[in-house]
Amino acid sequence: MSAPLRLGAVIITMGNRPDELKALLDSVARQDGAPVEVVVVGQGVRLPGLADPAAGVRTVELPENLGIPGGRNVGIEAFRGAGANGSDTFDVDVLLFLDDDGLLERTDTAELCRQAFTEDPELGIVSFRIADPQSGETQRRHVPRLRASDPMRSSRVTTFLGGANAVRTKVFEQVGDLPGQFFYAHEETDLAWRALDAGWLIDYRADMVLLHPATAPSRHAVYHRMVARNRVWLARRNLPAPLVPVYVGVWLLLTLLRKPSGPALKAWFGGFKEGWTTSCGPRRPMRWRTVWRLTRLGRPPVI
Repeated sequence: MSAPLRLGAVIITMGNRPDELKALLDSVARQDGAPVEVVVVGQGVRLPGLADPAAGVRTVELPENLGIPGGRNVGIEAFRGAGANGSDTFDVDVLLFLDDDGLLERTDTAELCRQAFTEDPELGIVSFRIADPQSGETQRRHVPRLRASDPMRSSRVTTFLGGANAVRTKVFEQVGDLPGQFFYAHEETDLAWRALDAGWLIDYRADMVLLHPATAPSRHAVYHRMVARNRVWLARRNLPAPLVPVYVGVWLLLTLLRKPSGPALKAWFGGFKEGWTTSCGPRRPMRWRTVWRLTRLGRPPVI
């Protein structure tokens, strides 16, 4: 019988939610099965007294905020060790990525992760269900599929939620880390598309729950600019050339139909222009069979 999968967790923090972070760490420590190693990354902040080697908690303090994907990449790197042949290997088999104001509701989430990845060797990523701790509501935007009316239905999907997920470390070994230059927004879809193109599967699991206050993404000052810029970068990096203008055009139309405020629309168009005029990083267009695979899963890469 093979040994149970080793789990690690990456948590990034701005240091402004110490009580919520402590509660999250406690909920990770309460998980059934083997202990989950934790790396907490401070985005331009000190984390005094947080490291606890006995509890398997390490900290990394960054001199500046590298953004969400950049900070998580630092956490990923913290779990890499030197292999016997000099190559980089991971100290764990699966990494959980958890928002610092979230909370694992159940004590069997880690065991459910181990079971899911063990039973399906092609499973690369699991997206958790996010529920508001007061109402129990799961926001529609937190269900990573177009048919999102029933958040209690688990399914195979084409993307995942950045602050409530688990990723097999072999995915990072094969397709690379999150796109650090995105800073905020759509970095999960970039990784998801690369993983799917490499043959991995992604599941949304309603029984793996992270409690997290219901919020609006537009609360971030950079939201409109970075959403627009990163949409363009996402298409330029990952889509076959004929689909790039289709994908970007659809999102331009959807944005106009939503009738954002004047300042929001101005910021959006600024980001849209930036997406075309600045470097998006390496271009690795997915294969057409991956386009068809995404389409069969219910989300063709034009929306």
